Amino acid sequence: MSATVDSSSTAPLLGGPPSTRRRRTAGKATSAQTLGNIVVSIVGTGVLGLPYAFRVAGWLAGSLGVAVAGVSTFFCMLLLIQCRDGLEGHDDEETGDATHIQSYGDLGAKAFGTTGRYLTEFLVLISQAGGSVAYLVFIGQNLSSLFTNTSRSIIPPSIFIFLLLLPLELALSFIRSLSSIAPFSAFADACNVLAMAIVIKEDFQLFDRFSLERGAFNGTWGLPFAGGVAVFCFEGFSMTLALEASMADRRKFRWVLLLAFITITLVYISFGIFGYLAYGDETKDIITLNLPNDWSAITVKVGLCVALAFTFPIMMHPIYEIVEMKLTSIRWFQKVRCNAYGERLSLQGARMLVLLIVAIIASCIPGFGTFISLVGSTLCSLLSFVLPATFHLLLMGSNLKLWQRAVDYLVLLVGLAFACYGTYDALSDHIKGS
Repeated sequence: MSATVDSSSTAPLLGGPPSTRRRRTAGKATSAQTLGNIVVSIVGTGVLGLPYAFRVAGWLAGSLGVAVAGVSTFFCMLLLIQCRDGLEGHDDEETGDATHIQSYGDLGAKAFGTTGRYLTEFLVLISQAGGSVAYLVFIGQNLSSLFTNTSRSIIPPSIFIFLLLLPLELALSFIRSLSSIAPFSAFADACNVLAMAIVIKEDFQLFDRFSLERGAFNGTWGLPFAGGVAVFCFEGFSMTLALEASMADRRKFRWVLLLAFITITLVYISFGIFGYLAYGDETKDIITLNLPNDWSAITVKVGLCVALAFTFPIMMHPIYEIVEMKLTSIRWFQKVRCNAYGERLSLQGARMLVLLIVAIIASCIPGFGTFISLVGSTLCSLLSFVLPATFHLLLMGSNLKLWQRAVDYLVLLVGLAFACYGTYDALSDHIKGS
C-alpha cells in the first residue's frame, strides 16, 4: 500500500453529492506515465514483509499465494472498469443526466444507493487507516533495531512512535497543501527500491546458505497468511478508476495494467524467495531487520524512516478530509463554531485526535507481518474481491453470460471465505505469539 500524490488520489473517497462533482474529462497520460503511476500506487512498504510471509508459508506456497493474489486483483480491477463503461453509456434513471462514475464510492452508490456509498467509502477509509498504522509500525520497528544490545532492542518501538513520530506528524498535520510534501512521496518510492536492492545484494552474499529444502510448503494453512500479505501488497483499488481515466487512450489501459501486474508479481515472488532462502527461519517480519547494522543498512533504514515520516501525512490526508467533512455536516458543530478561526482550530483539533488514535493503535501492534496479513485478509480482501464481484453482478447482471456470473460468484464466495479465515488465522497467530 503506497502513498501517491495525484489530483485524483487526494480525495478518492470524497465523491460529494452528484451535483457538485465535476464531469470526467479526457486524460492526458501516456502509456508509460500510466504504467509508472500504477507501480507507484501499488508498491509500498508491504513488499518488505514478503520474505517473512514466505517463511510462514514456504517458498513455493508463498509464490502461489502472490501469483493468485496478483491474478485475482488484476481481474477484479477489470470488473470495476467494465462496470463504469457499462453505466456511462446510459442516462441516470432519477435525474435524466448522463451517468459519470469517478470513484469507487460512485459504484457503491449505483449498486446499493447511499448505504452502498457510505459502506464503500468507510472500507476505503479504514483500509487507508490500516496503511497509516503500518507506516508507524514499520518506522518504529526499524528505528528500534538501530539500538540493540546482544541482538535485542533496548528502546521499544512505541517510544519512537510517541516521542519522535507523533510530535512530528502533529506538526505536519497543520500543512494543508499536499504540494509541499509531494516530493517526499517520490523519495519514499526511491528508498523502497534502494532497500530492495540492498536486501537482494545481502541475500546473494549468503548464496552459499541458499537451500530449496528450507521448505516449499510449511503447512497447509500458511498459504492464507501469505495470501493476506500479498493482497495487502497489491492493494490500490481506490486508484483504479482514476488511473484509467487519466489515460489519453483509455483503450490501452488493460494492457498497461496487465504489464504492470506481470512485472510487479515477478518482482514480489523473486524478492520473497531470495529473502526467505537467505535467512530461513531467522527471517524477520520486516526483512530490513535482518540486515547487519553496517553503514549501508543503517542508511537504508534511516532513509526509509525519514521518507515515510514525511509521506505519512499523504496517507492520512483522505482520512482528514472524511473526518472534517463529516464533522462540518453535524448540526452541533455548526452551532458551536464561532468564526472561521474557531472552525479551523476545531478541525485541527480533530486531526490531532485522529493522529493520537492511530499512534495508540500502532503502539499496540506486536508484529508488522501479522498486522499487514490481517489488513490484507479483511479490508483489502473485501475491497479487492468481494465488492468488485458484487458490483459487477448487480450493475451488469442483465448483460452477463452464465460463465461470467459463475466466475463472479466464485470470486465473491472465495473472497468472503478468505476474509473470514485470514482474519481468524492472523488473530490466532497473534494470540499464540502473545
